[in-house]
Amino acid sequence: MIDIKLLLEEPERIAQNNLNRGKTIDIQVATDLHARRLNLIEEVQVLRTRANEIAGKIPSVSSEDDRKTLIEEGKTLKEQVKEKESELNTIEVELSTELKRYPNILQDDVPIGPDESSNEVVRMFGEPTAFDFEPKDHLDIGADLGLIDMDRAAKVSGARFAYLKGDAVLLEFALLQYALQETMKEGFVPVLPPHMISTEAMGAMGYLEKGGEEEIYHLKNDDLVLIGTSEQAIGPMMMNEMIDEKKAPLRYLGFSPCYRREAGAYGRDTRGIIRVHQFDKVEMFSFTTPEKSNEEHELLLSIQERLMQGLKLPHRVMKLASGDTGSPSSRTYDIETWLPSLKMYRETSSTSNTTDFQTRRLGTRIRMEDKNVIAHALNGTAFAIGRIIVAILENYQQADGSVVVPDVLRPWMGKELMKKTSA
Repeated sequence: MIDIKLLLEEPERIAQNNLNRGKTIDIQVATDLHARRLNLIEEVQVLRTRANEIAGKIPSVSSEDDRKTLIEEGKTLKEQVKEKESELNTIEVELSTELKRYPNILQDDVPIGPDESSNEVVRMFGEPTAFDFEPKDHLDIGADLGLIDMDRAAKVSGARFAYLKGDAVLLEFALLQYALQETMKEGFVPVLPPHMISTEAMGAMGYLEKGGEEEIYHLKNDDLVLIGTSEQAIGPMMMNEMIDEKKAPLRYLGFSPCYRREAGAYGRDTRGIIRVHQFDKVEMFSFTTPEKSNEEHELLLSIQERLMQGLKLPHRVMKLASGDTGSPSSRTYDIETWLPSLKMYRETSSTSNTTDFQTRRLGTRIRMEDKNVIAHALNGTAFAIGRIIVAILENYQQADGSVVVPDVLRPWMGKELMKKTSA
């Protein structure tokens, strides 16, 4: 949620930010609500002051009639205070709801453009994989090697679920161990978060606005939601807490399933495990000071690149344009990996600096020497396991149908090659 103070002090900047993001928001609505809120606060204070004055006079009044008059006036004032407080509460809710419509303020270096066509290529690593045979897609490879079974998963759970088996499971946990090894070097603390969080916590993270609820599995009997990424459970860990500046940055590495309804997905993305309702992810999350958040963002990106370069998968780093950047983010980088079956680069990880957009609502602060400030929060995918498995199977496939295990994963896989078994 944006800071109302910023909206009042720099309305032109906010209006331009909304325009750059393709958002149509009438700023006057929020400013009018804020003005009404201030007027009501003043009116309540005046009424309370008068009520206190009357309460102080009553004990010293000797005339019974004067006492009754003061008592009646006091009762009237209390009723007026109650009415004004109710009106104030309504205005505050309306203002909060209005402010939640606003996206975060973009960083100055974010490319301006309406959609992904304006995204900026920052760096490239490797060349698209070339084959001297006709390559298969990951689902055919996975089925042939007994790694992916979507037919039986559909029988049990419905469309767009999968069983991962055999070497695919070993591959997943090798990726997890690799991510743990690299991130713990940078002080990340491993976390297994809850898979269900309250709607209050999910709302504070900003994922229930603008149709976000449509993508979330909601357990209405318990007012809980299933997380779509572990960051949604890690961010609220520090809800309404104060972080000592000496302990910042706080860095966490979450590993969890992710549950997404993917209501609008269609086409080739629905084949295989590129876009499914349940997948596992390894997610980095940091709380830091405002002064260090951009530095922390570069660290998250560098770790992502280190992980991908270790796998030797061809990829590129993209800086997202204003119209393609999610509302909570002030800047987002995507890493897109080459998928031979699609003959294109596809997003496999992302990192965003959400500055104080989420932490303002979460009430997460940092205690500094001269003041307390709202913490900045950042997130970054270490591995979206399913998509990395897709990339490995497709880029490392061999003519005989086997798949080479990337060197860096072999200590945990215990083998150099994934091949068909009788299982």
